[in-house]
Amino acid sequence: MSGLRIPLDGPDGSGTTRATNLLAPNASPMTLDGTNTWVIGEPDAPSVLVVDPGPDDEGHLRRVADHLDGRRVKAILLSHGHSDHSGGAKRFAEMAGAPVRALDPAHVLGGEGLGDGDVVSGGGVELRVVGTPGHSFDSLCFYLPGDEAMLTGDTILGRGTTMIAPDGDLADYLRSLDRLRAGAEIMSAKVLLPGHGPVLPEPIAALDSYIAHRRGRLEQIRRARREGARTPAEIVDIVYAGLEDGLRPAAEMSVRAQIAYLDGL
Repeated sequence: MSGLRIPLDGPDGSGTTRATNLLAPNASPMTLDGTNTWVIGEPDAPSVLVVDPGPDDEGHLRRVADHLDGRRVKAILLSHGHSDHSGGAKRFAEMAGAPVRALDPAHVLGGEGLGDGDVVSGGGVELRVVGTPGHSFDSLCFYLPGDEAMLTGDTILGRGTTMIAPDGDLADYLRSLDRLRAGAEIMSAKVLLPGHGPVLPEPIAALDSYIAHRRGRLEQIRRARREGARTPAEIVDIVYAGLEDGLRPAAEMSVRAQIAYLDGL
């Protein structure tokens, strides 16, 4: 795939010929460098699609608007409804005069929703919508055929692993990983464009790593329970030994999701 950009100093400005990342200033242990806002379109097109405007941060939203340099926003698309991706959608919709499209009707503004199999046109390109529930119930990915690229939201991150949120489900997530793995091979995907962190130029390797990590973590939790750990906190002490305190709530949330999955087998 031509035109892949991987800046040495972080994900801001990374992307492909038809997708450019504008990094939101909301870095944290949970959001990595911050939320990746993706501007999608042919370089010379008069319009664009914007995926995940990010948090409700006026400076970031104005930076995205300025980057457009007069190009019209055909639609604002949400990979899912978590506030670090969707919080600025309403304000950006007002700024850009564009509809917000999402799977969850609660986040749809001035237009249609989104669902698996939909095709969204704008900016001289097409985005194919792929339903990938798991991280959240409403998670979507978007395939950009022109660049052989998949925008993965929080389903696949640029580094680290994805948390299963309270509105997500691990069984769904494992199925979504398998679906993305098969799709990446069938469509010969060349790059993953995540919702946080750097671009991933080897999709098959990244997906195989995610699948292996999930299976391995489940086995670690099985072992911890056999050794007598019962509560999520006790399991975190064993499986995530040495984890910094600020990440313990997320780890316990992930353990709860994994316990629910194992108990449902």
